[in-house]
Amino acid sequence: MKGSSPLRRLSAAGLLCGSLLAPPAGAEALRFALVAKRLDQSFYALAGEGCAEAAQAEGDTCLLLGPLGRQHFRRQNEVLSQALARDDLHGIGLAVSHSGWLAEHALKGAGRIPLIAFNSDLAPAEQHLRRSYVGLDNLRFGRQLAMLAQRFRPQGGKLCILSGGIQNTNHLERIQGIRRQLRGNPAEDGASGRLKGENGWSEASRCPLYDNSDPASARLRLATLLAAGSQLDVIVVLGIWPIYEADEYRRQIGPLLAALDRQGRRPAIIVTTHEMDAAQRALLDDGLAQAYLNMESREIGRQSYRMLKRLAQGEPVPEKVFVASHVYLPGVPPTVAPTPPPPGVPAETRSAP
Repeated sequence: MKGSSPLRRLSAAGLLCGSLLAPPAGAEALRFALVAKRLDQSFYALAGEGCAEAAQAEGDTCLLLGPLGRQHFRRQNEVLSQALARDDLHGIGLAVSHSGWLAEHALKGAGRIPLIAFNSDLAPAEQHLRRSYVGLDNLRFGRQLAMLAQRFRPQGGKLCILSGGIQNTNHLERIQGIRRQLRGNPAEDGASGRLKGENGWSEASRCPLYDNSDPASARLRLATLLAAGSQLDVIVVLGIWPIYEADEYRRQIGPLLAALDRQGRRPAIIVTTHEMDAAQRALLDDGLAQAYLNMESREIGRQSYRMLKRLAQGEPVPEKVFVASHVYLPGVPPTVAPTPPPPGVPAETRSAP
């Protein structure tokens, strides 16, 4: 992928995670690793940098490991198996790609090295295999995305969600949160499947669309949706993928949005982001997206290191550590994403941010 920042810094990050983060002489250094779903994704590059920086401050080392190229749980399983077999690691953070598969394969060898999940947790049936989870409250994050959809379409409408891999637990939880909020049933009980008109919301028949974690593929999927003439009212993207290369997004998506504007039927586009550059923010200000919901990738990396360090020192850790998210709207400073109303609050009081 093209792009500035973290991916062009991956080779440098590798050095930072190794020789440049060597501990002071005489200190007892600890070495940790984060195992990403895909090494060459900007979120994981930034999380790795956050972990490495926090480790350096205490004389430790944090490595970023993971498969290169297209994301697949079998390839992540190979990297995880190799990490678990190492004798120089004092703890591992895992971004889970396929909970059941990893539990039946690489994680059968877990136990010797303390393990946490970050960004994407194990499914409930496998959570006994990890000691803690660090990242977003993905159900809440999904509800926050839905609250933004309600902001732009208060009367409801037709929705399409662009997600990553179909087995990604974090994305599945976000989808569940979106549906609960729009359905007006945020509790764990009750209907949880596709929206079929509840509170005025429905999902396009071919949505959610999966496997959008490559920027070019995500833009192509989005362009296809916009060019197809479907009557979509809201498109929610669960990752930064389509806008990662902002100039390409502007070139490919801008004319399609302009054509829909002339027809008076343009959908609101809401994108999940992490660290953004000026070009990506300009897309928002120029109306090529309507809202971003931002997650703090570096902070997830820093908190992952702190949990791993505590485990390595025999200290207790919380079962889950949640990192805040922020809403970006055109022309206003970012704000902390609102807390969705609890179960039982009447639907008419669930105002958007």
